[in-house]
Amino acid sequence: MSQHRSTFAGTALFLVLAPGTVAGLIPWMLTGWEHRPPLLGLTLLPAAGWLLIALGLPILLESFLRFARHGGTPAPIYPTDRLVVTGFYRYVRNPMYAAVLALIAGQALVLGNVLLLSYGALIWFAFHLFVTLYEEPKLHRQFPEDYAAFFAGVPRWLPRLTPWSTR
Repeated sequence: MSQHRSTFAGTALFLVLAPGTVAGLIPWMLTGWEHRPPLLGLTLLPAAGWLLIALGLPILLESFLRFARHGGTPAPIYPTDRLVVTGFYRYVRNPMYAAVLALIAGQALVLGNVLLLSYGALIWFAFHLFVTLYEEPKLHRQFPEDYAAFFAGVPRWLPRLTPWSTR
């Protein structure tokens, strides 16, 4: 198998295993996809949930595809050899994690499930610890100048309104 095909295969496998489990399998195990009345009785929350899902899914898929196109995967065991700072990365440093959180929050709002909302908060905390204690220090060491500029110009969790540029 060519390097290109194995990169895409590895990316697809990691997509199914990591976000597929965190934003799909576990939410299903917690809820059985059972709908409850809208949280706080707010009837617009399920629509907001569908909007989060509709925004999160393409961001997640595009960000995974972007890694494969750069010759690596998002998986820490087979990363790219270049810093990825294009696409949704121009707006937020962690679009994959943000997209997974949007999917979980969206499902919680659609299903009216506070347990799933709490699970999403726990996942955000786990992501935050992983990013601040492992990913960011590693990227600072691996790409000292490029990552310093990216780190200074692009927020970790809340997206910029305009795209960041290296120029």
